[in-house]
Amino acid sequence: MDSTVPARVREYADQAVEYVRRAVGLKLEYDSDTLPLLDHYLRTLHELGSEQAATVQLVVATAGAYFGEVVRQRLGGRWETGEDDIEWRVVLPTGLNFAPAGFVAAAIAMADLDDLDTEIDAPPRMRPYVQRALERMGEVSVEDYYSLCGRLDTLEHLHEVLVAVAAQMLGDPDGVDGADEAEAPGGGFDPSSGQPDLPDLHDEPSGPVN
Repeated sequence: MDSTVPARVREYADQAVEYVRRAVGLKLEYDSDTLPLLDHYLRTLHELGSEQAATVQLVVATAGAYFGEVVRQRLGGRWETGEDDIEWRVVLPTGLNFAPAGFVAAAIAMADLDDLDTEIDAPPRMRPYVQRALERMGEVSVEDYYSLCGRLDTLEHLHEVLVAVAAQMLGDPDGVDGADEAEAPGGGFDPSSGQPDLPDLHDEPSGPVN
């Protein structure tokens, strides 16, 4: 794991790997191929009662650190940490940012939670593009909506959209700082708005929306 990753994040993520290994007998590899194992593990916690609240809280924090690292390793970015591990955020090179623990808690509950941040945010200038991209994504089942696999698909798609938008704004077809590896989908310029137009996303894979 990257030495720039905060020590507590590394510790928590490794704990999540161990929890899943004990539960299902397989090891998480910090990749998308084994992420379904974590989704499966989280689903087993859905029926735990209030007496297991401490256990669920620990899983939310550790699995959040793990999922955040999966995203960071795939797309780049950095951690923003503080005293409360539930509020730790990952900030991608495009400015997209999210609280991984909130995603995990929502995956366990199969619902949005009023007391936790379960949404994807972006710099103000980019929010209209994010909203338009989300609106063009297809409907999915509740399980897929809240799954971490679904969240990863959505983050990857939005990241590519913002790479394309930023490249058009900068006049650089090869991408923006820290995001050169993402292929920028085709798009044009909307003269009525004076802003780059989003590429046509109707044929993109479905994913959860926030």
